[in-house]
This record gives sequence, structure tokens and C-alpha cells, in this order.
Amino acid sequence: MNSASTSAGIVAAADIRIGTGRSRRFEGGEHGAAVSYFYVENQPGQGPGLHWHPYPETWVVLEGTAQITVGDETLLAVAGDTATGPAFVPHRFTNVGEGVLRIIGIHASATIIQTFLDED
Repeated sequence: MNSASTSAGIVAAADIRIGTGRSRRFEGGEHGAAVSYFYVENQPGQGPGLHWHPYPETWVVLEGTAQITVGDETLLAVAGDTATGPAFVPHRFTNVGEGVLRIIGIHASATIIQTFLDED
């Protein structure tokens, strides 16, 4: 489905998978949606490097425990929690639990735009 479409559709997980794992990257603009997301499954100690977006991001923890750093603040989020970060503020999250972290990062944009500040 393209962005000009007005019909509903399904995007198969296999079509947006990142690498060989279960994580996925959904770019809304490619599917007629105004939001994008990452669905991430990380092992203990894993997480993206420090980065920022020109729009807000919202994280929903589905399973596990995430340490989320937004600017100078450090948040601890567990399954069922939702956290938010404002546009242009550097942030990152790390799996600080003992099991898998399943988290969705919702991007308030039809495309994912991110600038990394480190190389983690």
C-alpha cells in the first residue's frame, strides 16, 4: 500500500523486520499512516545509543524493565508503563532487567528521523 491509498491494510512483521531478530521498523508514510514505530526486543544490557528526533517519542514497555534517559532525567519503566520524551532532546533506553525487553518506540512522524550522538 502506498501513502496515497485510502484503504486499510496489514503490514506483515516479516516485511519490516530489522536484521534476523524479531525487532521491526515501521515507517508510517510508506503505508498511509501519520506515525511510525520501532518494536524492539533487547537482551539485558542492550539498547540504542544516545540520539534525538525532531518530534516527540513515546515508549510503551510490553515486557521487562527499561532504563530510559531523556536529557538529564533517568526513568525506570516496567511492563505496562508508558514514557515520553520531547522533540530535540537526546535520549536512549537500556534493558536493565534479567530477561528480554519488549518495547515499542512510537514516533510522532510519518518517517523516522534520528540523529545519533554516539556509536553504541
